[in-house]
Amino acid sequence: MFAPWRPRRPSVTLRAVQNEEEAVVGAARRENVRNVAIIAHVDHGKTTLVDSLLHQSGIFRANQQIAERVLDSGDIERERGLTILAKATSILWHDVRVNIVDTPGHSDFGGEVERTLAIVDGVILLVDASEGPMPQTRFVLRKALEAGLAPIVCVNKIDRHDSRIKEVLDEVYDLFIDLDADESQLDFPVLYTNGRAGTATTDLDKPGTTLEPLLDTILHAVPGPLVEENAPVQLQVNNLDYDDYVGRLALGRIRAGTLEVGSRYAVCGPDSVIKESFKLTHLFGWEGLKRVPRKIALAGDIVAVAGLETISIGDTVTDLTVPRALPALRIDEPTIAMIFGVNTSPWAGKEGRWVTSRKLRERLLHEANRNVSLRVEDTDGPERLRVIGRGELQLAVLIETMRREGYELEVSKPEVVIREENGVRLEPMETAIIDVPEEYVGVLSQLMAMRKAAMTQMSPPASGRVRLEFSVPSRGLIGFRSQFLTDTRGTGIMNAVFAGWGAWMGDIERRTNGAMISDREGPATPYAIFHLQERGSMFISAGTPVYEGRVIGEYARGGDLDVNICREKKLTNVRASGHDEAVRLTPPRVPGLEDALDWINDDELVEVTPISIRVRKRVLRANMRPKRRSA
Repeated sequence: MFAPWRPRRPSVTLRAVQNEEEAVVGAARRENVRNVAIIAHVDHGKTTLVDSLLHQSGIFRANQQIAERVLDSGDIERERGLTILAKATSILWHDVRVNIVDTPGHSDFGGEVERTLAIVDGVILLVDASEGPMPQTRFVLRKALEAGLAPIVCVNKIDRHDSRIKEVLDEVYDLFIDLDADESQLDFPVLYTNGRAGTATTDLDKPGTTLEPLLDTILHAVPGPLVEENAPVQLQVNNLDYDDYVGRLALGRIRAGTLEVGSRYAVCGPDSVIKESFKLTHLFGWEGLKRVPRKIALAGDIVAVAGLETISIGDTVTDLTVPRALPALRIDEPTIAMIFGVNTSPWAGKEGRWVTSRKLRERLLHEANRNVSLRVEDTDGPERLRVIGRGELQLAVLIETMRREGYELEVSKPEVVIREENGVRLEPMETAIIDVPEEYVGVLSQLMAMRKAAMTQMSPPASGRVRLEFSVPSRGLIGFRSQFLTDTRGTGIMNAVFAGWGAWMGDIERRTNGAMISDREGPATPYAIFHLQERGSMFISAGTPVYEGRVIGEYARGGDLDVNICREKKLTNVRASGHDEAVRLTPPRVPGLEDALDWINDDELVEVTPISIRVRKRVLRANMRPKRRSA
């Protein structure tokens, strides 16, 4: 049908494929299926490109109303404009079933990317035509090259007025070289795309009109899945889902054999020990956005199976008589920890549905079973659990999801996970790439130096902006974003990705400003706020109810200040209540969830309920709290 695409020289990817075929006796490639993942840095246009692919594939009716970024189906995904969970879709192109997996672009959700790369045979690496390769681009490409996947490079958003297509392509080649790719690995197809307009071309002198060149390249450049059709069945679980009608679903790619509804199979871990046997009650594949039932599925298909009770990510669905487990999934370890506990404030239980430690534990363990990049550990008390994730954003999304489900909880400040190897204390390090106007370079350098960061690269100014690259401890970036945006007047752009473990860098200065704390329970009055707002910035507005120990603002000085935010003006024959109308209040700086997590110190907590987000002291009563001295 198509002239087969061939590299100019044998590529490492093809050699790896040949070695894999030699190692698996009786293995063959299935030519009517392609499994491909779209990987990129955050906001480089992955989900928008998938939208255009779906529209041009003809899976939607002519009059069907489809929202933008159709795969970002979750409420939080749509509100934040980013992909959190990897999602699969499928299109039919020239009698070939193309399974496409859209992956998250933020480094905090890298576990989703790593699991996705285990079920595909090729990747579409999307790079912004203006920004070029970013930290997450490096991370996902390294994982793809290590897995031996066939890469296709798409320079996206070529319609941008500040695009620099040739320079970006050179940077992509440099990135392959930096990742220790030899000359043969640089022989990848390159396309120039505009995801929003739905066009792709292999030659900039010939503008594209559709995405057909991209689909043709997928068929030519990505090999079909390597399968053992006549061997005992093997399906490794890469994700879990839940359906209200059929219950728990396990998602993955069939590596060998055939799955058939009504048959019995076994679930085993990497040691091939059977954990449970089950009857396959439902089997689903994908057609476009829909999950469609199937009676039988062949090796190479990406499917969802029902009928299981205790399966976990990384387990293998295999033959009951000849159990053969696949190797365990390799996932990078999480680096940021927080303490999740039941709400202990005076108003506990007033706004939430699930408030007990038992419900909190069940929910967190359920999340850990669905997400292998998240770990849950016990603490010294049954009402608190230590949750370890990839970053602040991942944990903040988990908290936001739980509060929308009706949970009440309190969380501590994020802290990094510390290792010890050969007597050396190690901490996680990150590579931060920051883009700022030229006039803020000095301010930024000073901010990063205070956080033990070392500048590793600085690009020359272009269009009045400078790009700087730093190596910085992960704990140096906790609480940094809000100050960074303030000091750069909202014009700075920062991205960071985990870069390994390094020696402990010493103490890092934390927040220097203190907190203003309510010393009693009651409603905040305009009269009290008016006289206190000159002491710092307020977190609450007039009329907000408070309790003793609740933080109501940021103090302009270094120590904490206990205040009476409920104080009213004493009325006499001379002073009339009508004079309160002249009180002018500065609008409060009401912190959201992520702002509160960034702001708090070790002696403070964030109280999270379905209705409210409050900052409070660990010890509520003022006479029981040790006085924090000014820095």
